[in-house]
Formats: sequence, C-alpha cells, structure tokens
Amino acid sequence: MDFSSIVIILLGSTLGLILRISIKNNFKKSIGFNIQYTSIVNFLSSFFLGILIALNFINNEILVLFYSGFLGCFSTFSSFIYQLFILFKKRQFLRLFFHYIEVIIFTFLFFCFGYFLIQFFLK
Repeated sequence: MDFSSIVIILLGSTLGLILRISIKNNFKKSIGFNIQYTSIVNFLSSFFLGILIALNFINNEILVLFYSGFLGCFSTFSSFIYQLFILFKKRQFLRLFFHYIEVIIFTFLFFCFGYFLIQFFLK
C-alpha cells in the first residue's frame, strides 16, 4: 500500500466518522418508534454500499476512499455485535433474536434498494 492510498483511506474514514457521530447526536430524540442509531447507520451503510457496487467504479482510488475509508469507518458492525452481547448478558434472548434478524434483513434490503435504484437510473 502506498502513501496516497493511506491518505485516501484517512480522508474517507474521517468523513465516515464525522457522519456517524452526527447521526448519533441527532437521533437521540425519538423518531416515533424505538430504533437505535447504530441500526440507522448500518442501514445507510448498506444503502451506500449497494450504490457503490451498482456504479461499478473502475478507478481504484474511489473504491479505496468510499469502500475502505468511508464505509469502513461509518458502519458500526462492532457496535451491533456489542448490542447483541449486552442483550445476551441481560438474558433477553427473544429481543436479541429479533434485533439480529431486523438488522440483517433491513441491511440487506437497503443494500438491494441502493443497488437497484442506481441500476434503474443508469438504464
């Protein structure tokens, strides 16, 4: 990995972190139903990933910037796993199961939505 790739990843991860913190701070308020900011971030990450895959970038720097840098820092997979662990420790197994299924299904749906949305507009 050369120095320019490291700078590109650093730039992308900084932007991803800023957006994630912004979402965390702005979604502390209730939005009508109980959803955690990590789920929102994971849904958006999947949506953005679907868009990136659909755009099929040939330029490697753009992929490194957005895929490795931005989405790598923006998504919160470790926070998702930690939430599951907390539910496990609290012995809330049913809630753990439904939270797991909810995040997996919705992140997949958001990925597909982003992918097919771009496919629709590119045709």
